[in-house]
Amino acid sequence: MKKLLLATAAMMVFAAPTFAADLPARTYTKAPAYTAPEVVYNWTGFYIGGHVGGAFAGDNNIGGRDGQFLGGVQAGADYQFARNWVVGVEAQYSWLPSNDNGGLLFAGNSLVTQDNRGLGSVTGRLGYSWGPTLLYAKGGYAYRDSSLNVSNTAVGLPFTTSGNHRDGYTVGAGLEYMFAPNWSAKVEYQYYDFGNTTFTGGPPDVVGASVRNDDHTVKAGLNYRFGWGGPEVTRY
Repeated sequence: MKKLLLATAAMMVFAAPTFAADLPARTYTKAPAYTAPEVVYNWTGFYIGGHVGGAFAGDNNIGGRDGQFLGGVQAGADYQFARNWVVGVEAQYSWLPSNDNGGLLFAGNSLVTQDNRGLGSVTGRLGYSWGPTLLYAKGGYAYRDSSLNVSNTAVGLPFTTSGNHRDGYTVGAGLEYMFAPNWSAKVEYQYYDFGNTTFTGGPPDVVGASVRNDDHTVKAGLNYRFGWGGPEVTRY
């Protein structure tokens, strides 16, 4: 029995190289290339913020109102859908210097003055986002806190007007950038139109005169965002 075991072991030693040679070569698989996670910015949520800028009167307005400084606040809500599209609503109010009155002097010494104290709006907006950048357009209702006055020391007649110079519409466009979690900065152009004002009564040199009521504004703003689920998500 001992001799049989030794013989069997010797046969296995000599046969091992031949058996190993018949085995297929070992294959190696290359590790998949690293793919960086995709960061998708989430614009959905509420926000509040502030802005500063300038207001510029349009053509045929009461003179002396060009280049007014403005500063104000805004609040709104956005909803991101179809991956890159953002729809929202925003309320905004801008204060203007109340001592910066415009004036228009007529031939009969009647002086028309206008004091614009603020511009407000409630608008919808639609935007397209790529990464942290959002390009949007907006439009809706506009309000102007304004007073109109006619003075003439020689006549002193009360005046009447047609048209509503306080309620109107606004349109605009802007670019917003999410530079940190929950924070975004924007630049925006907004046009306000409150129609025409025509004087239907008052001093003779004023009656029948008509003036425009519109403003162009440029603003830079900062928003704090209360995101639903965070300002961004990561996809692999």
